[in-house]
Amino acid sequence: MEIINAVGRRKTAVSRVYVTEGEGKIIINNKDLNEYFKSEILQQIVIHPLRLLEIENKFNIKVNVKGGGFKGQAESLRHAIARALIKIDEQYRPILKSHGFLTRDPRKVERKKSGQKKARKRFQFSKR
Repeated sequence: MEIINAVGRRKTAVSRVYVTEGEGKIIINNKDLNEYFKSEILQQIVIHPLRLLEIENKFNIKVNVKGGGFKGQAESLRHAIARALIKIDEQYRPILKSHGFLTRDPRKVERKKSGQKKARKRFQFSKR
C-alpha cells in the first residue's frame, strides 16, 4: 500500500494526514499522540474513527497540523483521518458518514465589527 494523504479542517486548524500500513502509531508534528494532546478527551477524538471501524493497530499515521487551538486541531485531525480511510476503502463511508466525521464543521468565530464591543454585543446606549 502506498502513502494515502488527506486534509481535514475545523475553525482555523488545518491537518494534513499521511496514512501507511503499520502497527498503529500516530505522530503529530514529530511528537507522539499522547505527548502532543495531553488531554485524554482530545486523544479519544483523534482515534474515534479508527476505533469505530476497529482498525486501531492497522495503520501508521503521520500528521502536520497548523492553526487553531487544541480542540480545533483534534477535530480537524479526526476529519482528515476519516477522509483518508475512505480513500483506503470505500466501504467505510456509510459508517463514518452516519457519525458525522466526513462533514466539515463550518462554524468559525465571527469577526468583531467597528463601533461595537464584540461581534454582536454593542456599547451601552445612553438616552441622556
